[in-house]
Amino acid sequence: MSVLTEVNSTDTTTPASTEQEANETKITPEIKTTLVSEEIQKLLPHRYPFLLVDRIIDYVPSKRAVGVKNVTVNEPHFQGHFPGRPLMPGVLIVEAMAQVGGIVLKQLPGFEDGLFVFAGIDKVRFRRQVVPGDQLVMTVELLWVKQRRFSKMRAIAEVDGQIATEGELMFSLIN
Repeated sequence: MSVLTEVNSTDTTTPASTEQEANETKITPEIKTTLVSEEIQKLLPHRYPFLLVDRIIDYVPSKRAVGVKNVTVNEPHFQGHFPGRPLMPGVLIVEAMAQVGGIVLKQLPGFEDGLFVFAGIDKVRFRRQVVPGDQLVMTVELLWVKQRRFSKMRAIAEVDGQIATEGELMFSLIN
């Protein structure tokens, strides 16, 4: 066999690993599992002082998200809640959990342009105070979506591994 024939015969075959790598690159789109503030603001309509999620540290599409709120003393609600003993209001903790839930809902197929509002808040319990300097870690899991309009989520907010607040949040899609 001549050298030319050998070169031509090796050029006509593509190694299987190269074909497999090319197919995997085309088939598996990258799913972003963390979001920074700018990306959160593209999904949620909230803005300062009512945007209560600083970062998403884990996101599983159509299932759950884990968000972080860094609680700082210079937040406006601490001026009156309470002078000399700042505590994060429970309603704001629940709202922060709902915003993490909004990250999950806004990325469901067909819901990208929707606005979700509270439809109900069930079984909420406050177990620990949240104070300036705490990092609130909120895990929100989608339980169900009905009639492409209502949804329910289970939410837990923790500080230093201790449950601060937990409950079930219901949402309604409005146009």
